[in-house]
Amino acid sequence: MYLKKYNLKGKYALVTGAGKGLGRACAIALAEAGSNLILISRTQKDLDSVSKIAKKYKVKSKTYVCDLTNYMKLKKIIEEQKKIDVLINNAGTNIPEHFLKIRKQDMEKVVKINTIAAFNVANLVALKMVQTKNRKKIGGAIVNMSSQMGHVGGPIRSVYNMTKFGVEGLTKGMAIDLAKYNIRVNSIAPTFVVTPMTKKFFKNKNFRKEVLGNIPLGRYAELSEISSAAVFLASDAASMVTGTSLLVDGGWTAR
Repeated sequence: MYLKKYNLKGKYALVTGAGKGLGRACAIALAEAGSNLILISRTQKDLDSVSKIAKKYKVKSKTYVCDLTNYMKLKKIIEEQKKIDVLINNAGTNIPEHFLKIRKQDMEKVVKINTIAAFNVANLVALKMVQTKNRKKIGGAIVNMSSQMGHVGGPIRSVYNMTKFGVEGLTKGMAIDLAKYNIRVNSIAPTFVVTPMTKKFFKNKNFRKEVLGNIPLGRYAELSEISSAAVFLASDAASMVTGTSLLVDGGWTAR
């Protein structure tokens, strides 16, 4: 009986950064839970790969190539959707640099993607969500992809910290404004996960040792552990959860 609440059959979920890493994993998990997909990424080949897997679960899947910093194209894509019930606001980046050596163009790039684009996606999707006449009855869910670095500081990550703390603040503010529409807004805050973006960092032996030394469970997170959290927050199983952050960090922030 209770497990039925995890069923997303008939829902329409938009996932950004859906071609690789966390976005890909979340998209496939949502499809497995029965949700139809609206996938956005910068590479069609990656989108086709995810869509092919999703269709095995007999769900609909639409794909769009879009750089999220292109506001007008993003706006057009979202406005042409008939309905969006779930958003996994996942796309993000990082350029690790010591605070005294941060290059202005790098800072602006990370802020543009992690903060400004994330805000624009959330705003445009929320506007689309409230257009659904029975939204208050059926509810909606927005999941912003944050990080443990949205809760604690880290070396050579001050810009990333800034953007992810911003995502956490955005999540709380949105949750209050959208509650009257029964649209829940939460974030997921993972620890280090092996993805195409993080793989290059793990080649450094000292970095690996430092990271694992900070995770009480003693290992990196698996993609499936993050995507499972996304399905939970998107589903009716989390119908009373809003304005909070689900830390999937192996205990990193418990210290």
